[in-house]
Amino acid sequence: MATVELRFSAQPEHVRTARLVAAAVARRAGVDEAVLDEVRLAVGEACSRAVGLHRSHGITAPVRVVLTEEEKVFSIEVGDEVPAPGTTAAAENVPVSRRSVLAGDLYETDTGDGEDEMGLAVISGLVDDVEVTSDGAGGVIRMSWPTAAAVALP
Repeated sequence: MATVELRFSAQPEHVRTARLVAAAVARRAGVDEAVLDEVRLAVGEACSRAVGLHRSHGITAPVRVVLTEEEKVFSIEVGDEVPAPGTTAAAENVPVSRRSVLAGDLYETDTGDGEDEMGLAVISGLVDDVEVTSDGAGGVIRMSWPTAAAVALP
């Protein structure tokens, strides 16, 4: 199992670098060329979301991206450090959008702009296997794609 970990300051200009790294590692892992654009877009949305959450909550910690190549699957985790509502570490001003996501509604748009849910809706449209979790330490979006080994004929 090969793993690449990327950490970057919560600045929008670093999202492009994360997309490029994700696409390169996905290609090396054997993800189908036709899917690489989806990988780039999904990682871009997840990283943009994490950057926005960090900036809106004044968090200076870096955004985490972990890319893992296993025998039949390539997975990416994008993590933020915004505590989930209801945890002891949660900030008092956690956006309504974050609460809706944790309640399991990826499409609800309770905030004025709906950016948080829009990004998650885009990700869920691009990736068949996606999971959004959050706790007192922050949130994680996990996405995975099959590799060539998973779809090879016997």
